[in-house]
Amino acid sequence: MIVNEKHIKITEEPSHYDELEEMDTVDIVSSINNEDKKVADAVAQVLPKIARLVDETTSRFEKGGRLFYIGAGTSGRLGILDASEIPPTFGMPHDRVIGLIAGGDGAIRKAVEFAEDDTQQAWNDLGEFEINKNDVLVGIAASGTTPYVLGGIRDAKKRNILTAGITNNPGSPLALESDIAIEVVVGPEFVTGSTRMKSGTSQKMVLNMISTALMIRIGRVKGNKMVNMQLSNTKLVDRGTRYLVEALGLDYEEAEKVLIEYGSVKKAMEALRPL
Repeated sequence: MIVNEKHIKITEEPSHYDELEEMDTVDIVSSINNEDKKVADAVAQVLPKIARLVDETTSRFEKGGRLFYIGAGTSGRLGILDASEIPPTFGMPHDRVIGLIAGGDGAIRKAVEFAEDDTQQAWNDLGEFEINKNDVLVGIAASGTTPYVLGGIRDAKKRNILTAGITNNPGSPLALESDIAIEVVVGPEFVTGSTRMKSGTSQKMVLNMISTALMIRIGRVKGNKMVNMQLSNTKLVDRGTRYLVEALGLDYEEAEKVLIEYGSVKKAMEALRPL
């Protein structure tokens, strides 16, 4: 494993605020808000790296490859959250973007002690999906030192699988181990070491960018519309119906009937307005 003796854990540095228990509630939430304002600027510094990852993933996706996220704790849950939104939002199969968390699915709701310390388990988890060189593996770890994530990234690289690391500490082992290092330096947390806060927010923003840009690149968005979304509830049927009213000039009742008949906005548009 690559070790950087100069690695500084900014995520563990003391908060810029102290005596939090003495603050009134308005001061607490205002201070948190002030810290949160720094997150978008930090993400802006790594946009070229995010774009590179999207482009590399797109080329593999178009050949049938998949995108995997691995993480522990908050980072693992955020990866699972992003992956779980892809099928309903973009109509993709559940096995194209996959999120894995140290400790297994039970760790989504309840922490599993010491699960993140196992350097072999990530590859065992990935092996169940027969991950291969057509796929992309993204490790997520605020600290950049999580053994579960580092082990998975290292084992994937040995097998010529493209890897990326999302971390909140510059020069971390995760950054050094990954082919594409996305280092979002948001600074110390409001509550010292609580990386579920700014670090987690930055990870969510980066994951939104990766998956959304990927779906746009592979044609799952038309104009600015989610034309492949699953019609799994009344709200989404209404949204799709309004898309068709706007795109095809139909009245609402006719648009709804067409949408239900064809099963998606895209299919309805292709049938009624072929290119």
